Formats: sequence, C-alpha cells, structure tokens
Amino acid sequence: MAKTKNDDAWEALFEEYNILQAIAIEGFYKIDASAINKKREARLMTKFDHLINLPEIFRDNDLTILPASRSSYIIGTFDCYAKIQQDNDSNPTGFNFRDDIESISPDNLYSESSALLCAYHAGLITDVLEEKMRFTVFGRMSTGTFDFSIATGNKNALANQILKVDKAQCEIDGAFEGETSFAIIEVKNEEVEDFHIRQLYFPYRVWRERLNKKVIPIFLTYSNEIFTFSVYEFENPNDYNSLTLVKRKRYQLVPTEIEIADIRHILSNNSIKPEPKSIPFPQADRLERIIDLLVHLYSAGGIISQDDITTRYAFNIRQTQYYAKAGNYLGLIERIASKGTGVSYTLTESGFTLMQKAPRARNLDLIKLILQHSVFHDAMEYYLSHSCCPTSHEISRMMQQAGMIMSKETRERRSQTVTGWLKWIINLTTEE
Repeated sequence: MAKTKNDDAWEALFEEYNILQAIAIEGFYKIDASAINKKREARLMTKFDHLINLPEIFRDNDLTILPASRSSYIIGTFDCYAKIQQDNDSNPTGFNFRDDIESISPDNLYSESSALLCAYHAGLITDVLEEKMRFTVFGRMSTGTFDFSIATGNKNALANQILKVDKAQCEIDGAFEGETSFAIIEVKNEEVEDFHIRQLYFPYRVWRERLNKKVIPIFLTYSNEIFTFSVYEFENPNDYNSLTLVKRKRYQLVPTEIEIADIRHILSNNSIKPEPKSIPFPQADRLERIIDLLVHLYSAGGIISQDDITTRYAFNIRQTQYYAKAGNYLGLIERIASKGTGVSYTLTESGFTLMQKAPRARNLDLIKLILQHSVFHDAMEYYLSHSCCPTSHEISRMMQQAGMIMSKETRERRSQTVTGWLKWIINLTTEE
C-alpha cells in the first residue's frame, strides 16, 4: 500500500528516537511537539480520530497516541478507540425543520457545524435528551490537570495504566445545557466505524468538575441525510474505557423516499452505456461512503489531496482509491496526479451538478448513473422480478454475459459491490 506523509514522518521519528525500544522497556514513550514539528506539523501528525487514520508503524505495533500537555504527547499500546454499533437497517424517525429559519437548509448540510446547528434548531437534541436544551459552549479549551486510568497492552491481556493530562488542548463541537443535564457532542459528517474516546472523555472531565449537572457525552454522525445520535455515559469518571452506550436514536429531516415506480421508470428510460475500458469495475461495497467522499469534495470546493482525505476523514489510502475509482466509474470524480502535489481527487462537472441538487433529486440522478451500467441494470431487473437480490453466482454470470474479462473469483468479489449498491437503492424506497 502507498504511504502517506504521516507514515514517512513517523517512521523517521521512530528510528531517530528508538521509540519502539523505549516502549518495550517503559511501556510508553513521551515525545515533545517540537520534535514532531521537525518532521511535519504536530497538528497533522497527532490527530487520528479513527483507527484507520493511524500511521502504518502505529497499526503494525498496536500503538496509539494521546496528548499529555499542550506541547507533548504519549505513545503506547493504549486502548483509545470505541467501536460504533451499526444499525443502519432501522428506520429513522421523521422530523420537520422549523419554518421560521431560512439561514439553515436541511437540504444543504455539508459541514459538521451546519449539521449540528440544524439538529439543534430542529429539536433533535431536545428529543434525544428528553428535556429542553440550549446551545451554550463550543470551541477549544484547556483540559486542566487530571489523572485517569486507561487500558493498555495487547488485546489478549489488557492492563490498566494511570496517565496524567496537564493542560492539554481539547475541543468541543457543541455543548447543550438543560435543567438537569449538560450534553457534550462530537460530530462527524460521514459514516464511521469507530471514534477516539479522547474527543468525549477530555471535555467530559473538564465540565464534570465545573458543573453540578449530569454531563452526557454524545457522538453524532450525519451521513446520507440521517442524523445518528449515540448517547453514552462513563460508568467510572476516572476510567477512560468505562464508556458505555446508553441509547441510539436516528432521525431524518429531509424526505428522500423513492417509489418502486421511480425505479421502474428509470429502468425503462435509461440507455445502457458501454463499460469504460480504462476504469475498473468498482470494488466499493458501501455506496454511502462514496456519497460521503462526494460531500467532502464538494464542501472543500471540489478538490482534496489523497493525503488529506486519509488524514482528515475515516478513509485509508486503499479505501480512498477504491471509492474514488467508483466515483470515477460513475463519472463524478476525477483523479489528478502531479509530481509537485501528488495525487488529488476532484469533482467532475457532473459531480458538482449532482451535489447541488436536493437529496431526493440527487439520489434519483445517482440511481440513473448506476443503472446505466448493464450489470446493475440486470441485477435491479432481477430484484423487481424476484423480490430479492441476485446471488453472487447470478451476478457473476451477468458480468460474464456483459463481456467483462476477469476471473470467476474476481467476478464474485466484485458482485459484493453490485449487491451493496442494489441494497442502497432498495432501502431508499418506501415499499417493504
């Protein structure tokens, strides 16, 4: 796999300071931001919101990193991340947005702050917490000084270690106060598999000391027009790993339902395009992640470097390449490579046009682009005739009939993409 700038910089630091040897002896290694800055900016080298963002040398050695102060970090085999329990098959609760607000549009949420403000003004946060909440806090602040216990060691033999944070910096996307509670919310405008507990734990410790009210940590994702609130509690305030899910609630403000009749109309009126010769058949099973990538590109003005995507979002290089190639297959994303800046991805003109549309119209156009390809067209016709998705063997046969030259094993692997995209389309419809 290709390496990121962070991969190269951290490998140089590990070699220069014998970090692996120090961890083997002491159990951890403390490194100053000034040392990191000599290779690359520390702010780019230390913020890994998801496991997938960790540099290769960290992943290979089961290492993670935490801030120890405003100017230092600690590296060790710390259990820093929490997995998100996925329940995307459950139907979200429909909610209406307020008629008296024109400056926020639920049709056009391309940043974490806009998604959070929309959720607040729609009353979702009040509904989740079952009391009237007011927006009171956001932004960067000092953690102050506190000790905490964190699980460390290999996954088969975890032990606890006491760490100290001394006036490190933490940030709150938004905090909301009610009569009895104070909710800290971390927001991601993409679907994620996990998150760094630090994002909730550090501000939780700060505000637990300042307030008499119950402090409630919440992780919010906004992806494909769905707001998903994961409400947690720390069973032991001094234990970083005592994070426990209390409840999860999903909401949708913008109706995006599509009728089966719409699908039939597209199938009847679409022209089948020949398969592109220079673009491989996609191997990107989750269409939602392609949409997330389109959103990131659109909100960034249409172009982002491959390195930035893997640093800022829940993608590694392989996933970035797979999902960008799938976007290219649909005519929405283009790859740009240069010696000076490396690989970047940009929205095509069709990609910009698609992302400017309201969600329902955008989804219909995306379905049209997908069903222009013969295998997806045939698979959807199969579904409508049989009321179930074709098997991987049946999809493989469709690919063979379409003249795709690849091994049977490769066809069956690619069939997972066909199944995934088909399910995305079906899940948009109002019919069971």
